[in-house]
Amino acid sequence: MVVESDVIAALKTVIDEGTGRDYVTMKSVRDIKLDGGQVSLTIALPYPAKSRHAAIAATVESAVSGVAGVTAVKVAVETRIEAHTVQRGLTPLPGVKNIIAVASGKGGVGKSTTAVNLALALAAEGASVGILDADIYGPSQPQMLGLSGQKPESPDGKSITPMRAHGLQAMSIGFLIDAEQPMVWRGPMVTQALMQLLNDTRWDGLDYLLVDLPPGTGDIQLTLSQKVPVTGAVIVTTPQDIALLDARKGLKMFEKVGVPVVGIVENMSMHICSNCGHAEPIFGEGGGARMASDYGVALLGQLPLDMQIRQSTDVGTPTVAAEPDGRVAQLYKAIARQIAVKVGEKARDFSAKLPKIVIQNT
Repeated sequence: MVVESDVIAALKTVIDEGTGRDYVTMKSVRDIKLDGGQVSLTIALPYPAKSRHAAIAATVESAVSGVAGVTAVKVAVETRIEAHTVQRGLTPLPGVKNIIAVASGKGGVGKSTTAVNLALALAAEGASVGILDADIYGPSQPQMLGLSGQKPESPDGKSITPMRAHGLQAMSIGFLIDAEQPMVWRGPMVTQALMQLLNDTRWDGLDYLLVDLPPGTGDIQLTLSQKVPVTGAVIVTTPQDIALLDARKGLKMFEKVGVPVVGIVENMSMHICSNCGHAEPIFGEGGGARMASDYGVALLGQLPLDMQIRQSTDVGTPTVAAEPDGRVAQLYKAIARQIAVKVGEKARDFSAKLPKIVIQNT
């Protein structure tokens, strides 16, 4: 006779690669069923990792098979992404469980390219993902997603249906104006436009909404930090000292306004010659690691300076969509899983489940 406590004891020996904890401690073990020597159960991951489901199932099956009396094991692996806490006084946006800001203190570090590929990586791992292009002055996501010249629809004349590309929901000021039209707007108009894009878009059941912020620490960043329920921020930088100076300012800004920094992505960390394979750190090396160490945050990963990344993005099919099984796509997916794991470790938000109290005169 198989005893459930023995099955749970076996599951405590299986360590999840993403979190470094066992599935029992993670509270990811669900629906244990015993039928003679047959055992079935579900592992519910708090982060998307579709590419690893089969390996996780095999590892769990192996562990449970060693329990006395077990003759067969069936393991289902699924993802259950929850809404997590945001800044004090704010609640998650309707239709969006978690908002992740992707920021850089300096332009030209590949932030927008990184943001769209991370969004695609999260989607590839099984999450429902959207991307908001918050760069009102220089929107780039329409081009990167192959949506240039296309316009979103408004079913009621008040809200906007997000555009869709490569499995992502997307919104940008670039969908609403001519590609060559400059946005000659002052700060208040820009921040108002950002809030309208965010709140008036009919986001449909998103697990994650990545917000591609413009460089700097100005009006848009401050508005996002104070008025938008952000679960966490990701800082993109290059190893170059000049880029790191501004990236540090961006990180400190999020700290001051109470938005937790999930980690740092070091872009263009290494150039590999396509002819000879020689690797050269043309923007320096170790900068991202030093910054992560100085501020006690994670270095989520290092991305190469690769011509294919630029070419794929220019034609509207970013690397993760163009070559989903390629080496660079795997790097983006590994970083995306780390981001999701760290978001999943935050306290959950239960505001949507609380009863609404209405006081009426009777």
